[in-house]
Amino acid sequence: MKINSEKERMGFAANFARQMNGSVIELIGDVGVGKTTFVKGFARELGIKEEITSPSFTISKSYAVPDGRTLVHYDFYRLDDPGIMSEDLAENLNDQNKIVIIEWSDLIQDILPENHTIINIKYNDDGSREVETK
Repeated sequence: MKINSEKERMGFAANFARQMNGSVIELIGDVGVGKTTFVKGFARELGIKEEITSPSFTISKSYAVPDGRTLVHYDFYRLDDPGIMSEDLAENLNDQNKIVIIEWSDLIQDILPENHTIINIKYNDDGSREVETK
């Protein structure tokens, strides 16, 4: 799917949140491609009013969803070893009340559930994005 603007990326994420078939999403893409923009649109659709920011320095951020669930957003970009964060992630992956979105997941592939959703976002030369969902 080709997405031409940030507004369209937010709309794609909102639509994805409405149709979600699982609670674990892996976002793949280069720096600046729009992974956190996806999380913003997704969170807004869930009813989260809090500002969504990248957890690049904090590794994870949690947001309360009005329906009682929690959205947990991870970003493993700055880690060479996930250490204790892999235990935190494993706990959240096993909690039915958590929706988990992960950026830069190379280090923790072995603990991701087989049935998680993968969203791959790539830059196009014209500034648009190509989005593939698995």
